[in-house]
Amino acid sequence: MLKEEKIKVVLVDDQTMIRQGFGYVIGLQQDMILKGEASNGKEAVQMASETRPDVILMDVQMPVMSGIEATREIMNVLPKTKIVILTTFDDQEYIYQGIRAGAVGYLLKDADVEDMLETIRAAHRGEAIYKTSLAAHVLSKVAATSFEQVENEAAKLSLAEPLTEREQEILQEMAYGLRNEEIAQKLVISEGTVKSHVHRVLQKLGCADRTHAVVTALRNRMVR
Repeated sequence: MLKEEKIKVVLVDDQTMIRQGFGYVIGLQQDMILKGEASNGKEAVQMASETRPDVILMDVQMPVMSGIEATREIMNVLPKTKIVILTTFDDQEYIYQGIRAGAVGYLLKDADVEDMLETIRAAHRGEAIYKTSLAAHVLSKVAATSFEQVENEAAKLSLAEPLTEREQEILQEMAYGLRNEEIAQKLVISEGTVKSHVHRVLQKLGCADRTHAVVTALRNRMVR
C-alpha cells in the first residue's frame, strides 16, 4: 500500500507507556501510519489541526482538556475525522457523552490488539464501532434525548424526500452498529438489497458515509 493511501492515525493518552505501546503496534501495520501523539485534549486539538488525521484514538480522562471536550472541538473543525474513544472505563456516561460529541467508536483499553486495529479500520471505512456491553443501551439513550437538547445542538432535519419504511428500518440497524451482512441476516433480505437501501439512506440524508448518517439520525431523533 502506498504511503499516501495509509490510514493516518493520531494517538491521544496521558500515559506515555500506552502511547508507546499502541504506537508501536500501529507502526507495524502496512495500511496505517502514526501521524502524531498528544498527552491531553488541548494538544489533541492542535495535533489534529496540524496533521488532519483519518482516525484519532482518544482517551477520556486527561489533564488540561478531557477527551470528550477535545472530540467536540475537533469535530467542529474536522467533521470527516473519525474519533474512537479509548478508555479503561465501561461507563454509560462516558459512552453517552462520547457519542453526543461525535465519536464513532468506543473501545476499552483491555481489548485485544486485533480489536483495536480492526476498530481503526472500521472507523476509517465509516462504520460505527462500540465494543462494549453498554453500547446498545446508551445508543437508545442518545436517541431518546429531549427535543429541547436536540434543538440546542442541531436543527431538526428536513428531508426533501422522506425515508421509506424499509430505509428507516435499515437506518435503525445501522445505528446499532450492524454491518450489511448482519442487517441482511436479521431482516432476511439479501446483502445486495441492504447495500442499495444504505446507499439511498445516505443520499436522502446528504451524508458521505454510514457514521455521518448514524450521527445525523441520532441527533435528529430519527432512530429509537
